[in-house]
Amino acid sequence: MLKWRVYIRHMLLVALLATIVWPGRSIAAPPTFDISAGSLADALSAFAQQSRQQLLFAPEAVQGKMTPGLHGRMPADRALAKLLRGSGFHAERAPAGAWLLVQDRPRVSEPARRPIAPEARPLAPVAHQIALQDIVVVGTPGGGGRRQAAAYAVSMIDQPAIERLAPGGTAEILRLVPGLTVETSGGKNGANIFVRGYPSGGDAEYVTFQTEGVPFFPPATLSFLENSQLIRLDDTVRRVEAVRGGTGALFASGQPGVTINIVQREGGSRLEGSAKTGLFDDGEIRTDAFLAGPLTAASHFMIGGYYSAGDGIRSPGFDADRGGQVTANWRRDLGDGSLLLFGRYLNDRSQWLLPIPVEQNGADISAYPGFDGGTGTLAGPDTRSAILNDGSRYDLADGRGARVAQIGANLEQKLGRNITIRDKISWLAGHADTTGLVPSNMPPQSANDYAAALGSPIASLTHANDNSPASPEQAVVEAGIWQVRKRISALVNDATIEWRSGPSKATVGLYAARYSSRDFWNLGNNLLLTAEPHARRLNMVLADGSTVTRNGFTSGSSFAVNAHYTGSDLAFYAVEEVQLTPALRADAGARFQRHSVDGTIENSSAAGPGGLDGDPRTLYDNADVVLDGTYRPVRYRNGAWSWTVGLNQDIGRDLGAFVRYSRGHSFPFFDNLRDGIGVAPRVDTAEAGIKLSTQGLSLYATLFNNRFHGLATTVIAQGAPIPSIGGARATGVEVEGVLRPAGGLSVVFSGSWLNARYDAFYTYGGRTDLSGNRGQPQPVWQWRAGPDWDFSFAGRDASLYATISYMGDRWSDVQNQQRLPHFTKVDAGATIDLSRRVRVEVVGDNLTDVIGLTEGNPRTVGSQGSGPIFARPILGRSVELSASYRF
Repeated sequence: MLKWRVYIRHMLLVALLATIVWPGRSIAAPPTFDISAGSLADALSAFAQQSRQQLLFAPEAVQGKMTPGLHGRMPADRALAKLLRGSGFHAERAPAGAWLLVQDRPRVSEPARRPIAPEARPLAPVAHQIALQDIVVVGTPGGGGRRQAAAYAVSMIDQPAIERLAPGGTAEILRLVPGLTVETSGGKNGANIFVRGYPSGGDAEYVTFQTEGVPFFPPATLSFLENSQLIRLDDTVRRVEAVRGGTGALFASGQPGVTINIVQREGGSRLEGSAKTGLFDDGEIRTDAFLAGPLTAASHFMIGGYYSAGDGIRSPGFDADRGGQVTANWRRDLGDGSLLLFGRYLNDRSQWLLPIPVEQNGADISAYPGFDGGTGTLAGPDTRSAILNDGSRYDLADGRGARVAQIGANLEQKLGRNITIRDKISWLAGHADTTGLVPSNMPPQSANDYAAALGSPIASLTHANDNSPASPEQAVVEAGIWQVRKRISALVNDATIEWRSGPSKATVGLYAARYSSRDFWNLGNNLLLTAEPHARRLNMVLADGSTVTRNGFTSGSSFAVNAHYTGSDLAFYAVEEVQLTPALRADAGARFQRHSVDGTIENSSAAGPGGLDGDPRTLYDNADVVLDGTYRPVRYRNGAWSWTVGLNQDIGRDLGAFVRYSRGHSFPFFDNLRDGIGVAPRVDTAEAGIKLSTQGLSLYATLFNNRFHGLATTVIAQGAPIPSIGGARATGVEVEGVLRPAGGLSVVFSGSWLNARYDAFYTYGGRTDLSGNRGQPQPVWQWRAGPDWDFSFAGRDASLYATISYMGDRWSDVQNQQRLPHFTKVDAGATIDLSRRVRVEVVGDNLTDVIGLTEGNPRTVGSQGSGPIFARPILGRSVELSASYRF
């Protein structure tokens, strides 16, 4: 396998070099067009396909218009101008470089021109309308609007950007969004996502995921479940939208942090589709496909998905990553409205990646001897499966993932000229389970030192699988088997009525959700292991007659949960937008939400003197925790008002600015209430931003200040949850944009500066004051820049692209004692179209194989010191080679 990887890498390097130095290449050769006379809408779709240009228009805007067609080789802008001649429209560049169809200016003066795109709902799909950077459908009342006109911070990620990033998991795409700190080193599922200095112990506490504008699981996060785990990105996705702060506290689930909306492809007037297969140098194979088109003159369909299988970059030596997703939708035109039905089934799991041994010397991070920092993992064939102390069996191949089904619908209907009703509904149900090998708070040490800490020398030390002797000088670690089983369900409905009158647009909405989680946890179950990749279990007996292990286990369960929770939310919201002048727009809105939770939790207690077997000399079960058959109730009722007010000023056709103030709330969910934390966090946010959109530069910059009250974070350390409660403050700047210095060359950039500090923030029941500490684990500085060069190679369209990303120093813990040093990561890729339908692409991730830490050891409270420590680095260097066929 190693020789095969080296061979593939060498071949890919040769191919990249050949692309760069080949003498027959030419820059930006004009495309050849063959577009028949007829419908302008069909001609524009053909133009997008043949030019490989991104074109944004609403087919209904050009309905009934004709074109004489187009034939021959010419620049794309001249070809588009010829197609539009006499139509009453012309094309302009959008901020991301896409072409926007704009109505010609009439002779009498009127407000600045706007792209012809419907505000009521996403654009009617066209084959290549996949880079809709200028359309917003989340964080606004109704169905959408222009990004340039949005009075809040919003990021758009289109399908080409998704393909070039080649995200392993859904959360990884959010690395493109400024203001977010995203940790995906834990694998394809189970990311940590941190927002704008919001205090959080992990998962994605202030991140709401939606599909088609409706939340599919209203709790933003539960312990061992963040919502990116419940959906995956594949070729059925058209774009991803991210609204940070702003009006997010009013709409849908009322999340004040960040709202992520995943928009599906839809069928158009022509049949289209694609199939793509990718091969990774770690042996994983993934296939994506979709098919979309018309069913009748008034209805269209789309169906597609993906399937992947492999061991993963940190291969445990067994089948660790496997799964797929199927998505379908159907839209019906209702005349003055439309109905969208959609469904999705996900069955996906991957290895839950956790901290590994590394060497730390101040800011210098290096590999632990014998342990590759980019590919190593403790999990291996010897730890894959065994019997726990309670008699149950585990299998690390179960990993972390989800088996869920979702169905939903979006209905929109105009009632007369001024009133529009909309209803969005989603139902989801299934399982979201986790099984992992979790290191304890003990760094690598010799077996002799481990035994000495127990009070006696070693009498015998053997490998558990074959009883062969092991050296007392063998470096050892402890890692536990953690099992979490969740059976979840959610029913969500969001209904609105919009009324327009002159310069005013008023929206009122009613949001209702009911959701549940059936939890069974078994945490702890520590194993004594050799400190090496694919670690082996050890059995130890002490000279004083104590038996330390049972089949490698040094303990059983240390934290057990058997609980059933049900939550419900009911919210009313209203928003008013007024166009005060042709260049100035104001909006204001309020929301009241009622949050209710009921549940039952089984109590737990110590197993008793001597543990499960009553023998104090068998150390491996003396501290076990068991469920005792008694239950306690959980009940919570509370409500809160959220509100916002904002102004947006068009300074010119290409420049705008906004200011906004908002107050939002996030209610406690199941795990908080189980641990006795009932505070409802309040977030006050002031924002101001500028938006510049020219042909050569698109720039979006936002200054924000957050104040937090009643926040709570929890980490599971020393065998139990440790909560921290209080407030925080944060000030930051977010920047993103695209620089286009010349035809075919562009540079995408984003970054943030953040000063986030805890304020009146306490842990250990108020005994430790953390005020003034930096928020975990968000850096002061982070940025990324990606040059992209599109050119013609031997008559074929091709591109080269790269991304350089920087992650600044951070603290892994609220105590600010586990420093995560800064690092720089380099990715790159190349594509070439072998024909109009066949494309080959190679993507390289972490090409310099840097060891960048994203997490220390959450099970350790306080400093880990220097030398061997446990920490979680990013994944090592990997390469994907893919080929796609599209029509």
